[in-house]
Amino acid sequence: MQSHRRRGGGTPVTCTAFRALVALACGLIVAQPAAGAQQPPKVPRIGFLSAEVPAATSDLVDAFQQGLHDLGYAEGQNIVIVYRFAQGNYDRLPDLAAELVRLKVDVIVAVSTPAAQAAKSAAGPIPVVFMQVGDPVGSGLVRALAQPGGNVTGLSLLTHELSGKRLELLKEVVPRASRVAVLWDPGQPVGAPILKETEAAARSLGLQVQPVEARGPDDFESALSAVKKMRAGGLVVLPSQVFAAHRYRLADLLIKERIPTVFVRSDFVEAGGLMSYAPNYADQNRRAAAYVDKILKGAKPADLPVEQPTRFELAINLKTAKALGLTIPKSVLVRADQVIQ
Repeated sequence: MQSHRRRGGGTPVTCTAFRALVALACGLIVAQPAAGAQQPPKVPRIGFLSAEVPAATSDLVDAFQQGLHDLGYAEGQNIVIVYRFAQGNYDRLPDLAAELVRLKVDVIVAVSTPAAQAAKSAAGPIPVVFMQVGDPVGSGLVRALAQPGGNVTGLSLLTHELSGKRLELLKEVVPRASRVAVLWDPGQPVGAPILKETEAAARSLGLQVQPVEARGPDDFESALSAVKKMRAGGLVVLPSQVFAAHRYRLADLLIKERIPTVFVRSDFVEAGGLMSYAPNYADQNRRAAAYVDKILKGAKPADLPVEQPTRFELAINLKTAKALGLTIPKSVLVRADQVIQ
């Protein structure tokens, strides 16, 4: 067996031992970069909490995802979104919010006032971004619009302030109307405040208002029958996750009963309702992504003022107007942002 001897004497090294030493040295050289390599960056996790059923809010979820995409986020790559839907059952919201907290999300996005309130109660130090909230201050979510003052911020709908405008539009379309019915859901937490605002706006316009309750789709027929019996000239439908989830059925029944109606969301008009006056919900959901982006980059919710809508859209369904035997005045039609033929 051959051996290698160091100059100056010493223990000889066999070829087998020499090869082992070389392999060990090479292994150390290869291992060094791996040992010093940086850990992959943490992928942010967003909790998305909604009181609605997924089918009723799919377009708005798409808009939020598009907003994130526009800012450089790709779901499943550099961001993860964990969705939780209460399926119209508000009692589930606190548990769903707590579940998102246990999953250690970095931000909770809450859609609607009940979802935002549940998220705020459960979130602790986790930032909350709300959208589709009518009165953030009155509902206790923030201290003030300009200075939220806590761990919650987002986008307001100005739902209450729009009540008078919707009644004005209904009066223009049905000028002979002296009595207006208001369909509302007592199970909707923001229903009572908006109903009160609508009643106040009606008095200023010289209109009588008659509230009609509907807690679920099984109540629609009896509620609309009551509207017909009171000879209401028109109907205002207030926000409700139940109404939104069953908007196609509600719109069909309104046409069947020939009741002119104004809604708080344009997707009711797309489903066959007569008209709506509201902020652009899809645009608001896209803009909510900007709040998430700022928070993930270090901004604090307390330093991010609540954004209020500056643009409102009038949507009119002319096909429904024809079915109701109505002619939409030109003065109203020219102001429409969306006209469905």
